[in-house]
Formats: sequence, C-alpha cells, structure tokens
Amino acid sequence: MVTKTSSIRPAPVAVPRRVTILGSTGSVGSNTIDLLDRQPTAFAVEALTAFGNATLLAEQARRLKPRLAVVADPREYGTLRAALSGTGIEVAAGTEAVIEAARRPADWVMAAIVGAAGLEPTLAAIQRGAIVALANKECLVCAGSLLMREVARCGATLLPVDSEHSAIFQVFDFNRIDAVERIILTASGGPFRTFDRQAMADVTPAQATAHPNWAMGAKISVDSATMMNKGLELIEAHHLFGLPEERIDVLVHPQSVIHSLVAYIDGSVLAQLGSPDMRTPIAYALGWPDRMTAPSARLDLAQIATLSFEAPDRERFPALRLAREALQTGDSAPTILNAANEVAVGGFLNGSIGFLDIARIVEETLARVPNGTLTCLADVKAVDSAAREEARRLAAAAG
Repeated sequence: MVTKTSSIRPAPVAVPRRVTILGSTGSVGSNTIDLLDRQPTAFAVEALTAFGNATLLAEQARRLKPRLAVVADPREYGTLRAALSGTGIEVAAGTEAVIEAARRPADWVMAAIVGAAGLEPTLAAIQRGAIVALANKECLVCAGSLLMREVARCGATLLPVDSEHSAIFQVFDFNRIDAVERIILTASGGPFRTFDRQAMADVTPAQATAHPNWAMGAKISVDSATMMNKGLELIEAHHLFGLPEERIDVLVHPQSVIHSLVAYIDGSVLAQLGSPDMRTPIAYALGWPDRMTAPSARLDLAQIATLSFEAPDRERFPALRLAREALQTGDSAPTILNAANEVAVGGFLNGSIGFLDIARIVEETLARVPNGTLTCLADVKAVDSAAREEARRLAAAAG
C-alpha cells in the first residue's frame, strides 16, 4: 500500500508508462485496454496475459503490440502462436509463463486475474517493486498479511482498483489514521436484494449474473448476488487500510453512486461518487499520482434525484456474516472461505448446486478444515487445496 503524504510526492511518471495487464481478456482487463486505446502515446505495453481466450488475446495483442502475450491454458498455445505469427510478439503458455510475465520490466501492472490463481503473478510483480493496480481481491483474502509484508519489504506500490477501495483510498487520510473512525463499504445489494430465501432457492445462473448496475464477469457477479463479494471486500479493506473488522461497515446503496465513505472522529463523512463504470477507478490507478481523462458518464445528481440506503440483511445473505467471522478468526480462515466460495460458485454456475448451497458449502468447509497459521506461500497453497477438496466433496453431495 502506498502512504500518501503532503510533503513527499511520488517520482514523475515516465512517458510512455510501460504497463502489463494480467488477465487482459476479462472485464477489468478489457476496460483497462479501452483506456489504453484512448491515449496510445501515453502508454507502452510490456505483456498481456489471459487464461484461455487466445482469440481475444491475439486481437488485443495485434492492437496494442506488447512485447509478450501469454495464455495460461497450454492447449491454446497453438491458436495464439498462429494468430500472432509474423507480428514479432513473443508468445508463451502455461501458469509459469504468466508469473514470468509479471516479472517483466513494466512500471505499472494491472492484477486482474480472477480468484486465487492471481496470487502468484501478483506477488511476482510486487516482489520487483512495481506499481500494482489490484483488481483481484482474492489475493488479499487468501494471503493478506503475506502480501502486505512483501509490499513493504520490496518497496512496491499497491493501488486498489475495486470501486469501493479506490473510493476509500481517494478520501482516506493516511497521515492521520487515528482520526479515522470507520470506513463504510457500499453495496448495490445485487439482483436479489428484495428476494426472500424461498425465492432465492430457485434462481438460475443467468439471473445471478445479470447485475443491475455493473458489467462484470460471471464469478464476481455471483459473489455480488450472494453478497460474498462485500465480505471479501471487507477482508481486503482490513489489509489495505489497517483497520480492525469492527471499524469496517457495509451499507446497501442500490443506486451505486456513492462508492464508499470514510467517517472521521469529528463527525465528518467523506465520500467518492461516480457513475457505475469500472473505467473510473481503473483510470485513477492508471494515471496515479495524477488523474487522466476517462470516458465514464458524468453524474447528473438532479436527474438521479434520490439516493437510498439500507442495512444489509445477514439472515438472507449469510455470506457477509461468514466473511466477518473468518476475519475475526484470522490465520487461514479467510483462505478457507475464499477457496470454498470459488468451488461453490463454480458448482452453481455449472448447474450442479443451487444458489443457497453456495453459502452453506462455505460454512461447512470452514467448520471442517482446520484453521492454522500461514507463514509462507506454501502454507497458503496447502490450505487452499485442502479447502477446495472439502468443498468439492460437499458440492458433490449437494448435487
């Protein structure tokens, strides 16, 4: 995490700024590329990586001309190589190649690989002291203490890209943390905000991925629908801003205009507002420490007219409670929570379990997998593997 001070300004940004995008074909990656396309002389691309969409990755590479393009799925290597033949762009495949891409000499790295798979590449970028724009909240959920320790040790800069954490970052007084009373994460409530538990039992993946405000990938859309996304963000905020769980609140705000707030001890509450467009927080991170032009729709508060708020319902959305309990428990509990959730969400998306089974599987996995101390990346991997195995057993039984 970067510490903002009034007396020390970061070094001037090199032009063009050399960037790498880990997860370029996903929602965040594609939005980042949209911004790069709009200011081509301001940026040069070192590397692009994707999991398996070699066709889209090749299209992006032909347009942006990175030095390296990597597809994580080795089966797609031939497709990528053929598509980029004659371009002079280096091509590679496999998880190790993705990690190597993160080690390439880019000034700024977008960490947008979904899930725990993004941990090692993100860590590789941090360990060479890069500016890392973090869009993968699972990294901090799985291994928050380890990751933040490496940020400090290696002199890296960690810029949050989640709209909520970006909002907090923009109004958080890092020089006077003792003046911060609490931070408040806002949540849209997702597509099932008004559903009762019986109605939620029958929802489909298509319904769960149809977010009312944001255009996001399938996994994060389901997390929003269960409110696990807000639970993961709560754990992420704890690591990013150094506040204990009891000083991090969640507030449902269906319009998604206020992206989060910081309350101070004098009664002041500072908020960041904007239209629900991921290009706004991405642009803030991409231009940092300055600001850059972004095409997001400008707010017309007179037209919006009404902003509403409500407390989250922990009975209908138990995932938020589970995340709080995992953070309170500490050690490997958040790692177990995240691994079980990834497995359960995958099971829901492929139709093998129901929507309400997601939180139940996470809770049962937390109860069955022993909690322990995480001292290194190997510990994180071992716990993650054990939790996934248990969650798969529970999902199979539910199916």
